[in-house]
Amino acid sequence: MIIDLETLRKTSVSALLNLTGPDHAAQQIDLLLDADLRGISSHGVLRLPRIAQRIRNGVTDPSQTGCHNWRGEGFLQVDGKRGLGPVVANAAIAALEDRVRRTGVAMAAIANSNHIGMLGYYCEAAAKKGLTMIALSTSEALVHPWGGRRAMIGTNPVAIGLPVGGGDIFMMDTATGLVSMGEIHDHANRSVPIPEGWALDGEGRPTTDAEAAKSGAIAPFGGPKGYAFGLAFELLVSSLAGAAIGRAVTGTLDDDTICNKGDVFILADGPVADMRPYLDAIRSETPAEGFDRVLIPGERGRASRKIRAAAGIDLPETLWKDIRNLAG
Repeated sequence: MIIDLETLRKTSVSALLNLTGPDHAAQQIDLLLDADLRGISSHGVLRLPRIAQRIRNGVTDPSQTGCHNWRGEGFLQVDGKRGLGPVVANAAIAALEDRVRRTGVAMAAIANSNHIGMLGYYCEAAAKKGLTMIALSTSEALVHPWGGRRAMIGTNPVAIGLPVGGGDIFMMDTATGLVSMGEIHDHANRSVPIPEGWALDGEGRPTTDAEAAKSGAIAPFGGPKGYAFGLAFELLVSSLAGAAIGRAVTGTLDDDTICNKGDVFILADGPVADMRPYLDAIRSETPAEGFDRVLIPGERGRASRKIRAAAGIDLPETLWKDIRNLAG
């Protein structure tokens, strides 16, 4: 069913006002709605009932913004104190923005926080302020190593945002798993087979059965190259943040375990070059057979956001009922 954006925003914020203050509730909901507007429903208000339950279960403390410790001029260590992921992330980024104007580059490594949602949300916001940002995060082990049979590595997304001139920005956001576990669950819920090559079952065998894949492992994107990126990000984030690693990571997919993954944000002041002519040249390339046109990463999501902001967001009726019940 289609829900008007402002109705959904107001009702979703109300659902969290029973559990936290208005500012923290708004930060969390803004992040979720941005994912829904982009068409990434796995990271949208679908997660709201779980977020609320985690607060009730005491594994999330919605009052916290994180404890900051500058270990160097440009290196911020953050203990998230189990706070809401976007609240802790936004506080850390604000501290970096203040510092990076002086240092040129600054980095934050965050542990003991909660799921921070789509990384591109933060990178886009930084790029609009004239800053370049790289964001990395880890997750539960959902991806098998290249040549392996078990899930041992997180989906470990990376996002990059930067200004490209004239107020325009570039932003890309992708996971290092071939698909998200949310897509696997979506196919299982609709009793639709998944494409070959997406996943292994619980016995480590290739499968097109979405239900079997839920207890198995997702393939890394790009074969051995995606595996290398995913593993490198796992090691980098976990070591810098002092967070759990591999199969020890918990807390982004359930209601009752402490979230112990890590996040890393790197900010740089700039650039100043105008890169729009280069991007326009890419867009103007003759499309290959089967393509209508050549797109720049992030453009499809921004177009989707404009359409859904005007037309409303399509939610399962049961989810909308759950959100209204949370709001009272």
